Amino acid sequence: MRNNCLIAALLISTCGTANAAVDDATRKLARDIFKELIEINTVDSVGDNTVAARAMEKRFLAAGFARQDVQVLVPEGHPTKGNLVVRLHGSGKNKPVLLLGHLDVVEAKREDWTTNPFELVEKDGYFYGRGTVDMKDYDAVMVATLLRFKQTGFVPSRDLILALTSDEESGPANGAEWLLKNHRALVDAEFVLNGDAGGVTTVDGKAVEIGVGAAEKLYADFEFMVTNPGGHSSRPPAENAIYRLAAALGRLSASPFPVELNPVTRSFFGALAANPGTPGAADLKAILRDPPDSKAIARLSEDVRYNALLRTTCVATRLNAGHANNALPQTALAIVNCRILPGHSPEEIRKVLVGKVADPKVAVRYINGATGKVSDLAPGQAGLPPSAPTPAVLKALKTVSDSLWPGAGVTLNMSTGASDGKYTVAAGIPSFGVGEIAIERGDERSHGKDERVKVASFYEAVDFFDRFVRALTGGQQP
Repeated sequence: MRNNCLIAALLISTCGTANAAVDDATRKLARDIFKELIEINTVDSVGDNTVAARAMEKRFLAAGFARQDVQVLVPEGHPTKGNLVVRLHGSGKNKPVLLLGHLDVVEAKREDWTTNPFELVEKDGYFYGRGTVDMKDYDAVMVATLLRFKQTGFVPSRDLILALTSDEESGPANGAEWLLKNHRALVDAEFVLNGDAGGVTTVDGKAVEIGVGAAEKLYADFEFMVTNPGGHSSRPPAENAIYRLAAALGRLSASPFPVELNPVTRSFFGALAANPGTPGAADLKAILRDPPDSKAIARLSEDVRYNALLRTTCVATRLNAGHANNALPQTALAIVNCRILPGHSPEEIRKVLVGKVADPKVAVRYINGATGKVSDLAPGQAGLPPSAPTPAVLKALKTVSDSLWPGAGVTLNMSTGASDGKYTVAAGIPSFGVGEIAIERGDERSHGKDERVKVASFYEAVDFFDRFVRALTGGQQP
């Protein structure tokens, strides 16, 4: 209770004046790094994370970092899955902090986009390209920040370790997990600043919420499969595996998971509800009651963002069936992707899915994300519970956000996706999402076509991260 009171006080206090904005040369440097990263293809199927890691390695070495402080580490048998680890030495007054990001991006088809997804295109006040939001924007921000610190001689009170890793999105060689298992000493830290979580939400260009990630959902894929002897297409629909699978997916869609609030989402909704200008503030207050108001839940669930925060979600993302136009399919298969609330395990959710499908002829099996292996049982370990950031992190965040985004409240939030924070938290390193980059509500395009970020938001993030790390570390500038 005492810590919660302190955190609450920090969230509403005024904490001083932030440092001056970074200069134009640093902004240009950040843009050049951003462009270089976007234009190195790092998708799982044909991309090469090692090329991206080597490109950043070259920049750090050219800036005067010692060879032993800049390492590209490649897991055996995975030559394209390199990970970059860089250390900027501080005074040693405090334990190190790990700056965490990932180099890989999701697949993108050129024919789906209005621009080349692997070219940084600036138009209409936006940067377009795969990774402009998730998350080469913040990779560039963090790289530029460390390069500037080195250039200006800034000595933080603790070592700053940067890890840019592979296979956060997909693939067989997750870099964060591998580094923690095989090179723990290189990335060990008091806590993690995760650039892949948190964020700034704007409405009509005005910042209304500064989110700091304190929890995240657990990722899990499941296979729904119906098999059938097949046969002539003139046989009745009851024999059609596609119909049976479609019916199962329909039952899943019509049966959402129950609403469940945790300390972080309760704090988040409470902060929004306290602002009378928040759309739906009355409903937000109503869901915080015990028991929550069912009509308010129904209305808020129509907002995709709120719905994802309120409950575990499982949605079909891929379909595959049939082998000929004039024959019944012998197999119909769907991939169902789940984002699971903290405190629940994939196996628990798999059993719930079996109940929702309500058809013994639809097999529900777990897909191992690293190996692709399909199994009848899913992992039984639940997602880790939320943990609030330390007062020092919140104080520094409040200090800088007051300067850059005056009037916007700082709120704890839960990522509706998942990040490599699950590995660092599981390894006993507290991890906080501070990827503060402004995105207009309703225009979040990560993983989608025409992914984009405002040009002004990118440069604002460069300013923010530089000031935030300085405020947090309390270092010395010669």
